[in-house]
Amino acid sequence: MWSGEDDPADTLVPRLLAMGADPGRVHFITGSRVGSEVLPFDPARDMTQVLAAAEQIGDVRLLILDPVVSAVAGDSHKNTEVRRAMQPLVDLGAALNCAVLGISHFSKGGAGSEPASRVVGSIAFTAVARVVMVAAKVHSDDGEDRRILARGKSNIGPDDGGFEYQIEQSEPLPGIHASYIAWGDSVDGSARELLAEPDQGQGEGGEVGAFDDACAFLRSELAQGPKSAKYLLGEARQAGHSERTIKRAKARLNIESRKESTGWLWGMALEAEFKGAKNAKESNVRNLGTVGTL
Repeated sequence: MWSGEDDPADTLVPRLLAMGADPGRVHFITGSRVGSEVLPFDPARDMTQVLAAAEQIGDVRLLILDPVVSAVAGDSHKNTEVRRAMQPLVDLGAALNCAVLGISHFSKGGAGSEPASRVVGSIAFTAVARVVMVAAKVHSDDGEDRRILARGKSNIGPDDGGFEYQIEQSEPLPGIHASYIAWGDSVDGSARELLAEPDQGQGEGGEVGAFDDACAFLRSELAQGPKSAKYLLGEARQAGHSERTIKRAKARLNIESRKESTGWLWGMALEAEFKGAKNAKESNVRNLGTVGTL
């Protein structure tokens, strides 16, 4: 498992334990070795090392990338570049005989359309996938919110139906609290019907949903390091986020900005690391180590 958004120690491990996972069967990718140097993991560069590590572990059944857009070294909105970047993941899954799960987010401004078509970036992300699952909180007329996980697409079976679920809290270890999924009843219908309001409502609730989506957008974009503020604001507009909401999300996430010769950069790295950024694509995030066991 690799996550550019959540820390294994304080977030992912507690959640896995809360769900009853076997720690001995979960491994995190936190870095890669290039020569004698240990660098932050880059999905667009390090698939060969992932294959070698997975073969050494043996019997790998699931590989998770969060966010999957980080596997694209080029423009994640261009169909040909996304397809080219996704092919190594497809080949990796075939070589290991395992499932590959890529996590992404909804873009804004597409309420009422097919949920699978609202994934951030190129439509190629969902075109390459054999199965697309979509999740959202849906508002109902009686005021009760429902969380639903639905099949948005499937090339290998039924492409409708899903399950209700709730997010509960537990204490998997003394003094450590974590959220977990409590599954509910199965539901019938297409993803478009089941997720009738994937924007999480209107009015005040819609504003909260837009802010949360803006935070998720920035986490995803900055997972691999600082990027140009101009680039980020342009991508945000294309994804349906207002500049005001993006800047509010920037403040909430404590994203740093710094003037460089190429313009303003935004980054979630520490100040000492941020000084070394040369351009919007350079990653200077703190190294956490190499592939390791939970």
